[in-house]
Amino acid sequence: MNRKNFTLVKFLFSFLFLFASTYATLAQDAAEGETLFKNNCAACHSSTDEVLVGPGLKGVGERRPIEWIVKWVHNPQAVIASGDKYANELYNKFNKAAMTPYPNFSEGQIKSIIAYIDASNAAPAAPAAGAAPAGAAAPAAAASSGGMMEVLLVGLLVIMVFVLIALLSIVSTLSKLSAGEADSEAPLMKRIAENAKKLAANSAVKTGIIIFALLLGGKATIDAAYGVGIHQGYAPEQPIKFSHKLHAGQYQINCNYCHTGVYEGKGANVPSANICMNCHNAIKRESPEIQKIYQALEKDEPIQWVRVHNLPDLAYFNHSQHTNVGNLECKNCHGDIEKMEVVEQRSSLTMGWCIDCHRNTDVNAKGNAYYDKLVEVHNKDSKTPLKVQNIGGLECSKCHY
Repeated sequence: MNRKNFTLVKFLFSFLFLFASTYATLAQDAAEGETLFKNNCAACHSSTDEVLVGPGLKGVGERRPIEWIVKWVHNPQAVIASGDKYANELYNKFNKAAMTPYPNFSEGQIKSIIAYIDASNAAPAAPAAGAAPAGAAAPAAAASSGGMMEVLLVGLLVIMVFVLIALLSIVSTLSKLSAGEADSEAPLMKRIAENAKKLAANSAVKTGIIIFALLLGGKATIDAAYGVGIHQGYAPEQPIKFSHKLHAGQYQINCNYCHTGVYEGKGANVPSANICMNCHNAIKRESPEIQKIYQALEKDEPIQWVRVHNLPDLAYFNHSQHTNVGNLECKNCHGDIEKMEVVEQRSSLTMGWCIDCHRNTDVNAKGNAYYDKLVEVHNKDSKTPLKVQNIGGLECSKCHY
């Protein structure tokens, strides 16, 4: 191959490498956005158009300009107070539920979240038949997006290899034509096959493929390591098909009726069979699912409910501290539970997720004399509301003892 053709091939390699690098950067942005979304947004928003505590975020980058989105994420109350029509309509539509501000998010991080949302919605939709419950739709789409990125990246690499082989065949043919050595009888596919063999035997190409495979394997390993112990989207099948959508949603039964420790105990408690029988000793007694409760009582055996939200033993968590003292709603951590047929873990429940909440959540000090002195001291030096992090919410010993 003469110097001119070698320069052409070198240019083609450079172009393909630049194209792959650009795509890899976009994939990395979406991967970072996936982590940020799951740790900070998934408790209230889905990446689809499903409405949870707040609106679904599918197409949010098309609905509003990025400048508006950045301002909203940094300080939603300021945008509402400015009289912005869209912000006020959104605020009123969702019962004036205040969104947690994230002033520390950079514009690049916010763009990466939008990139993740767009990527997760670019994946093929699941078929309607046998589909997962509505509550599980968002995490399923979220979980598939990371794998989709890797599949697209590998597919792109394969296409680039075929293009490169075809270009090398063209260059080789042109070289022979210019030298008067063209073999017009050789089929195109034969020439492509010969060039493919030459390309496979090239040590530089082999090295590049090995490095790419190592990088791809390393990324997959790191992603898998970060996912160890995270069960977001976990929705196990329960021994009795209990519907929170029916009980907590349609009939509006308070969580405390079944989960008796939700406001007073360290744990919320799983209801015993006798609580179920308060109603079902007369209601739907003939139902096969209700009959399972009767059988458990007759055998004097507990119902083997499968735990959904499970923190590691090294982490201390007090349910009443958050629901009673902090005045948080169940949906802050568990998502829109009253819309779930099958309960799933909506939030990541990682350390980073908890810390971000402590950094951004105002202390519920109103009417609680315990905090009066703390609020007074805090207000002397700061104009911002007292946050959980200001009263030790980031101290290691608060959760690890």
